[in-house]
Amino acid sequence: MLRRGGKGEAADGFYQIRSDCTHKVPETKFKIKIGKTLSVRKWHAAFTREGCLDIASVLNRIQKGGVHPTIRGEVWEFLLGCFDPGSTFDEREQIRQKRSLNIVTDDLCRIQYALWKEECKDMDSHVGSSKIITAPIITEDGMPIKDPLVLLEATSDQRTTQGSSSSSGNDNEVDKSVNCVVDKQIIEWKLLLHQIGLDVLRTDRSMVFYENKENLTKLWDILAVYAWIDKEIGYCQGMSDLCSPMIVLLNDEADAFWCFERLMRRLRGNFRCTQQSVGVENQLQHLASIIQVLDPKLHDHLETLGGGDYLFAFRMFMVLFRRELSFGDSLYLWEMMWALEYDPDIFSAYEHIGAATGVTPGYKPKVKSMRQFGKYERDNMKNGASDNDGPVPISVFLVASVLKENSAKLLQEARGIDDVIRILNDVNGNLDAKKACAVALKLHRKYLKKLYIIRQGKHILISSAGADT
Repeated sequence: MLRRGGKGEAADGFYQIRSDCTHKVPETKFKIKIGKTLSVRKWHAAFTREGCLDIASVLNRIQKGGVHPTIRGEVWEFLLGCFDPGSTFDEREQIRQKRSLNIVTDDLCRIQYALWKEECKDMDSHVGSSKIITAPIITEDGMPIKDPLVLLEATSDQRTTQGSSSSSGNDNEVDKSVNCVVDKQIIEWKLLLHQIGLDVLRTDRSMVFYENKENLTKLWDILAVYAWIDKEIGYCQGMSDLCSPMIVLLNDEADAFWCFERLMRRLRGNFRCTQQSVGVENQLQHLASIIQVLDPKLHDHLETLGGGDYLFAFRMFMVLFRRELSFGDSLYLWEMMWALEYDPDIFSAYEHIGAATGVTPGYKPKVKSMRQFGKYERDNMKNGASDNDGPVPISVFLVASVLKENSAKLLQEARGIDDVIRILNDVNGNLDAKKACAVALKLHRKYLKKLYIIRQGKHILISSAGADT
């Protein structure tokens, strides 16, 4: 029996690991604690009779001890902006139905996820077929490839069947009996499908959940649909790691898709790459500035080693510490991050725009109580801490916290970038999510104070220079 103030209940049982993989997976540090973790009872008590959510009390509890695994999916729908906390039960049900149903009562109008999935299925019949493509199905000039060599299929006994080519082993034999695809956007999308499949088969393979191949195909379908609706980003490696938890937590495929789509609103800039720049470069620059202000000795040392671009932190940003934490602890970290930087107008802001894009320029949210904002967001609002791209994400300060915690070791042992990577790799499985968030908040406040002092100093210098002239 759980007791208030006790060590808490282990959460490993909610995300079971295959017996042959237990030695490879970090131990989950997250514990379910009475009085700290957002429980089922506290969650239900946070709603009014009509269904409006007291988001302030929920954020406070999450920031203390995370979310109970049994309600994680429905809590995340609010944290990620799928629903407005001021909405009623009926209003949310209408939104959910609009997003997930194939048909709307009398007018037979296809909508949202079902519509996009059907559109993808029309372009490639593998979508929604319980199959995963793991080999190219089209050439770069639009010619379909005959009998793709590898197809994984979810069967009734949940075992994988692998199809093989009947075309004498030629992996890329062009099928001349099928018309060539001429639409460049469709060609680009189809070229991504096998890449998605290969990544899906590598994602969270230690989990019992993915022994059910239907869950694998659900993950592949969602990523394939997203790649089509967000043509600028498409699909990049790492996105399967971000989407997988949504499949695990939410039974309905459409609900999982919308949570992933909302998460990508926050992160899609990280995946936007050109010949001139890496998508995550903006956050790496923020990280460099923060370390330079808070730990100039470490910053100078990293620059001397050739790591002044901070590219060694690339992975932490791209998959939000999925490699550094167990599955359960990464979920715990994510929900604390989202609770700390929560903005109650997130749903309204997203609803003003189409899917898979940013917030509409000039959009003015309604004024809300400061209690409805996360602790990190409140600090930003009080200090006016933002640039042209908005406030620096808390993930930047989380990475900074990892560097600060390992500062002494990096200064003493790192004699090259390989040493930096080795030392940071030692963090894998040893990172404490709650401690990392606490340190990130402290660094954030310290950084804001130092920035204020620097700006005040510059203001005095400018004023003095003006007086002298």
